[in-house]
Amino acid sequence: MSSPTLRQALVHRRYPLGGWPWRAALYLLSSVPAGLALLLTVLLLAAAGGALALVLVGLPLLLMLALIGVPVAAVERHRLRLVDPVPLGDPHRAPERPGLTAWLRTRLRERATWREFGYALLFAGVLWPLEGLLAGGVFAVCGGLVSTPLVMAAVTGGDEVRVLKLGLADSYPQAFAVALLGLVLLPLLAYPLGWAAVARASLTRALLSVHGDGLASRIEELGRSRMRLVDAFEAERRRIERDLHDGAQQRLVALSMTLGLARLENPAEPLGGLLAKAHEEAGEALVEIRELIRGIHPQVLTDRGLAAAVEDVADRSAVPVEVDIDVAERFPQPVETAVYFAVCEALANVAKHSGASRAWVTGTTDGERLTVEVRDDGDGGAVTSGGTGLQGVADRLSVLDGRLLLSSPPGGPTVFRLDVPRVPAHLAE
Repeated sequence: MSSPTLRQALVHRRYPLGGWPWRAALYLLSSVPAGLALLLTVLLLAAAGGALALVLVGLPLLLMLALIGVPVAAVERHRLRLVDPVPLGDPHRAPERPGLTAWLRTRLRERATWREFGYALLFAGVLWPLEGLLAGGVFAVCGGLVSTPLVMAAVTGGDEVRVLKLGLADSYPQAFAVALLGLVLLPLLAYPLGWAAVARASLTRALLSVHGDGLASRIEELGRSRMRLVDAFEAERRRIERDLHDGAQQRLVALSMTLGLARLENPAEPLGGLLAKAHEEAGEALVEIRELIRGIHPQVLTDRGLAAAVEDVADRSAVPVEVDIDVAERFPQPVETAVYFAVCEALANVAKHSGASRAWVTGTTDGERLTVEVRDDGDGGAVTSGGTGLQGVADRLSVLDGRLLLSSPPGGPTVFRLDVPRVPAHLAE
């Protein structure tokens, strides 16, 4: 069950008897020293920074002034808990790299920083005087009335005393009547005090809460996390490929050679036949593991690039494929890997589902984007769903800010087009 807020407590009849009026008063009164200190700090930084800006010494001071809303907002989020226990989220995102420079660059680019700067100026110039005047006025009125008998006894010696500079009390019965009036007014004035604190808290929450830029930063961070997952996945694929290539494949090669030598040493049956069968199965296992290694991460893609890797795939395709990829430059490894496996998926679909007699793979780049197209003369009707793997290709390209375009009307032809930026946004930062 969530904790109640001041707004909820105000509609309860026991509100004046609880601790909420005092919390509201503390919330408003604590703004006075905080706001006064903030006003002096803003004036000092603005004056010193402006005066010394010509000799560059003032630039750090002006930078501190621009970022003053960040610590102010952090304090305000904690102070808000006096009247509203619901946490107010921090809209700032973590810098990409450690260090002061990265932190400054991140903060200065965020709209939340400048919204907090505006809040700090509003707080320093307008809010705290109004809050101090309201809360101080309530306590001055009630305190002045309640303390009338004490003032009469301690200051005037029982003579008349002026009450709030509005009237005179010239006897103790009048003084105690005035004090009783103060005690009656105190719970009554607790309501406007509480509603003022609610209004102040609502303003703070509205100005400092996570708005669209906070959502945008979270979306951006989600994109980065997806990119990190893809990078980790590709690194794991390459590790598995190296382990299979340097471990299991080499052992199968050694086993095949040993079985071949054993066949030469023992050609007679039945041992010779068993050795021949074992030699053939070892060869088949070697072929399969080489195909598996190529499917995990082809070495030709790492060594010679996308064009050579696609030509290698085309040479092994069951359907004749013509390749014309006019891309001489190398692209970032995640881009080349994603495009390569997308082309592999497209050619596999051509061989399995299209009924095509021929396919063509073309690729071009304008320096900013890479475009690769796979076209066949098959029956058409291809879709991104239905287990063809094209949806996975589209998802993988979307991580790299790329897109998949598929045109496959009934009767063909099918055109499978990939469009990927040379350097995706998440790799550029």
